[in-house]
Amino acid sequence: MKAMLLAAGRGERLRPLTDRTPKALVPVGGKPLIAWHLERLAASGCRETVINVSHLAQQIVEYLGDGKRFGLRVAYSREAEPLETAGGIAQALPHLGAPPFLLVNADIYCEVDFRALLRFELGSSLAHLVLVPNPAHRAQGDFSLRAGSVGNTGEPRYTYSGVAVMSPQLVKAVQRGDKAPLAPLLRGAADERRISGEVFGGLWQDVGTVQRLAELETQLASRK
Repeated sequence: MKAMLLAAGRGERLRPLTDRTPKALVPVGGKPLIAWHLERLAASGCRETVINVSHLAQQIVEYLGDGKRFGLRVAYSREAEPLETAGGIAQALPHLGAPPFLLVNADIYCEVDFRALLRFELGSSLAHLVLVPNPAHRAQGDFSLRAGSVGNTGEPRYTYSGVAVMSPQLVKAVQRGDKAPLAPLLRGAADERRISGEVFGGLWQDVGTVQRLAELETQLASRK
């Protein structure tokens, strides 16, 4: 299974860090965020990745190159301006092909087992989401999860981690080059009970703000 890393965002809430550094290359724990993901993907048996790039794209391309030093083959899906998540996926479909793929937001840190996800069989589902216990900044969560089925209502509720196994069919209505968010598509599929999920209880951090980046840095430093 191929993996797609979402790395095109501007990172407004991480300014001024992201004025000169793309969000995916912001360092934490001694290496750029995206390097943590690529190393884990390679160690899990993934060999092909697609990365969408836009803001300060050339820095990411120059840092990662063809991916060989990570044990991966990297293809880039370029966006003249960020197309949001679903738009970015639709733009990258020529690289991804028709089979399901592993989707990872580059602006998170997560120690979820990629190996199991890379072997996951979607069947008739459109996506399988990795959910996490709700952090303080998202106390209401995003989705409910009951008996492995993701829904929009009910309890218990969890937060989408930014990691998922996804079918290209989920974005079939999005035209290449169009801006489109992913959340409405996930909610529609959840209403149809076509999304499964699991809860990850290990170390996960949304690195969307300078404060949360500092919190993660402290957590990783405490392990040394």
